[in-house]
Amino acid sequence: MNIHEYQAKEILRRYGVPIPPGEVATTPDEAEAIARRIGKPVMVKAQVHAGGRGKAGGVKYCPTPEVAREKAQAILGMDIKGLTVEKVLVAEAADIGTEAYVGIIVDRATKKPVFMVSAAGGIDIEEVAASTPEKIKYYAVDPVFGLQPFEAQQLGFFLYGDAKQARAAAKIMQQLYKAFVENGCSLAEINPLVVTPNGEVIAVDAKMVIDDNELERRHDLEELRDESSEAPSEVDARKANLTFIKLDGNVGCVVNGAGLAMATMDLVKYYGGEPANFLDIGGSSNPEKVVNALRIITSDPSVKAILFNIFGGITRTDDVANGIVTATKQNPLQVPIVIRLTGTNEEIAVKILEENGFAAMTDMDEAVKKAVQLATANSGEAAK
Repeated sequence: MNIHEYQAKEILRRYGVPIPPGEVATTPDEAEAIARRIGKPVMVKAQVHAGGRGKAGGVKYCPTPEVAREKAQAILGMDIKGLTVEKVLVAEAADIGTEAYVGIIVDRATKKPVFMVSAAGGIDIEEVAASTPEKIKYYAVDPVFGLQPFEAQQLGFFLYGDAKQARAAAKIMQQLYKAFVENGCSLAEINPLVVTPNGEVIAVDAKMVIDDNELERRHDLEELRDESSEAPSEVDARKANLTFIKLDGNVGCVVNGAGLAMATMDLVKYYGGEPANFLDIGGSSNPEKVVNALRIITSDPSVKAILFNIFGGITRTDDVANGIVTATKQNPLQVPIVIRLTGTNEEIAVKILEENGFAAMTDMDEAVKKAVQLATANSGEAAK
């Protein structure tokens, strides 16, 4: 679960991380009032779950409360990567001397939290990693002992030659690590970590992603979810108990099992296509899941072909077939569909589909190739 910058900052502030004061506004009047209370120049920042807010015009420097009102009015309602800005963070503008990056992720290879720190902060860390990897230090933390003071000091001195600044950064990293662990995060980062001209080390921006598994025991974190800043299809899928992630391609994928879903997406790419989503209906034999899956996928105008790839072990392929028939009767398809079914009750499933005008394939490669071809052809027709 993604949370907003202002929410991440509130969490980190509770752990002692030094963060400039700020409040959230949903109207221009509120933004002006907050800026007056702060009494200094402020930054007005769009609060949406999307990167590139600054490039989209969603982050503005405001020297006066009047300008804060003006900029908030321009940002509120703005569309950033398909998401509408409904709130802005009005925060004291920091006087920046240098910028660094500090982040923690869960590394599946080492099965440990891994720190990533770089003195090249304030820009995309992915770009730094690709072009100048020597500027990033990676450090895996033993989850039994946590981040020890001497380890934090080593990371601090990687960022700063000044001992006072290195110690301040080390303290912030220990606070960040504690927040990361205690809130069940899969990612927590500060970018940029700033040194002001007077030598103070502060966190100017923050991002946290909370593992969904943590939400089952932490209802206080679940309350931080903002569905208005999520893709509607992902909200719909979550309520239907489907594992769904929206992507940028045009081949809609419905698959059972995460491994098969990943393999299907790889094959789509291999044959020159682009998957429009990751959608795993799981091992359930409930036809209603198939109905919901098709409803979600067909609501995406970028989908030009639909690919069902079902390997029936626990999943009964005849239930999937019934789901496809029910869904298409309720909402007739406007794009072509390719169905690959094999496994439990396969013969029954094929008969159900054929009786309702659908063809079923058994070869995965051939099914994926056909779906990519249909999506490409359909995209070309749409372009005309």
